[in-house]
Amino acid sequence: MSKKILIVDDDVAFGVMLKTWFQKNSWDAVLASNLDTALQASASSQFDLILSDLRLPDGDGIMFLTYLREKKIMTPFIIMTGYADVQTAVNAMKLGAFDYLKKPIIPEILQEKIDLALKHEDKKDKEDKSEKKDKMDKGVARMVKGESPVIKRVYTHVALVAPTKMSVLILGESGTGKEYIARMIHEQSGRKNKPFIAVDCGSLSMELAPSELFGHLKGSFTSAIADKRGVFVEANGGTVFLDEIGNLPYEVQKQLLRALQEQKVRPVGSSQDINVDVRIIAATNEDLVEAIEKGRFRQDLYHRINEFSIEVPPLRERIEDLEEFAYHFLDEANEELGKNVNHISEKALEKLKEYTWDGNLRELRNVIRRSVLFAENQEITEENLPVLSIRVQKPQQDDMALQPGDEKEQILAALRKARGNKTVAAKLLQVDRKTLYNKMHLYEIEL
Repeated sequence: MSKKILIVDDDVAFGVMLKTWFQKNSWDAVLASNLDTALQASASSQFDLILSDLRLPDGDGIMFLTYLREKKIMTPFIIMTGYADVQTAVNAMKLGAFDYLKKPIIPEILQEKIDLALKHEDKKDKEDKSEKKDKMDKGVARMVKGESPVIKRVYTHVALVAPTKMSVLILGESGTGKEYIARMIHEQSGRKNKPFIAVDCGSLSMELAPSELFGHLKGSFTSAIADKRGVFVEANGGTVFLDEIGNLPYEVQKQLLRALQEQKVRPVGSSQDINVDVRIIAATNEDLVEAIEKGRFRQDLYHRINEFSIEVPPLRERIEDLEEFAYHFLDEANEELGKNVNHISEKALEKLKEYTWDGNLRELRNVIRRSVLFAENQEITEENLPVLSIRVQKPQQDDMALQPGDEKEQILAALRKARGNKTVAAKLLQVDRKTLYNKMHLYEIEL
């Protein structure tokens, strides 16, 4: 059975030439000369490949690609472009295009990119369907927990807050696994059978954020070529995870606060509200109290999302968990790279444990993945590791920054002022978080 391709190009002569070429190569080819025709064709037929010009008389290829991805149509998409538009084509790949072709088209390069696109699609089709269905939950199912005292306290707090309706603010450095903790809360809540949708607030511009969060109506702005259901509507009954919420534009924070307080959203271009029922879990590696003082974050929104806070410790403060995580990432890398490495030498582990891990679990995963790639046999040795020895442990601030007197009372006062936020409390006391944790343990201070 021949494969089917949709060609979108307003240069009719060039489009006919491409259509003829594909037909000679046993393809069933359909030609569309504008965006509207392409939209109709994609709605009425299924294609194995889409080849679209970037510039179209009634829009552009990126608008077409965005429409397809919003409709969950994942057909491999290749953009054709002139030299001056290469950067735009590269941006299209970030939105889900498989590749791009510079005009004039060279048949050999066209064939090569087609082969790669189809090979990639075949590989996706062979994925286990149950894994694909549960893709969002896969990280929860496979992720190891760790057994250090500091992370066990985190899991205790997760179990405590998960069954409630409280909004949760997760604090911690980048790469510590804040989204994993958010998924744990969702999985242990009464909403676990409803959607969990994660949003990277750092990627949302002032223009994009309202549409992404609350949806829009067709025609409400230039590229709104179809109605869009926002994240809040998609997640109705479930959980919305707002990652790096401190990066959300200030004006959008006001709209978010209204949505949380009233449990209603209004799509861009609409005069009607939509009732929603979502639980908010937010995360940040930023000091939001400081952001409030600088006028970058709304205080009323902070109190709304911070009904309960959980702080995820950095890897250097739970180094006893490193080996367990390292072997977990080792298994992942073996599966991804087709290797059979099953051991990490003692010297390699020792070196890993001496490292500061500014990038936390994300950095550890990358280091293990690279080391598996370079391993010549079934063991990761010290020689396989990237150069970690040039990094030194972060200097710890002198804990004498605490004023002479009753340290326990000073710590309790700082924690009260910071509303239980240990990161903020540590800054108030002018010590690092590890020093604060140690002193809390020394004085048996529990939160």
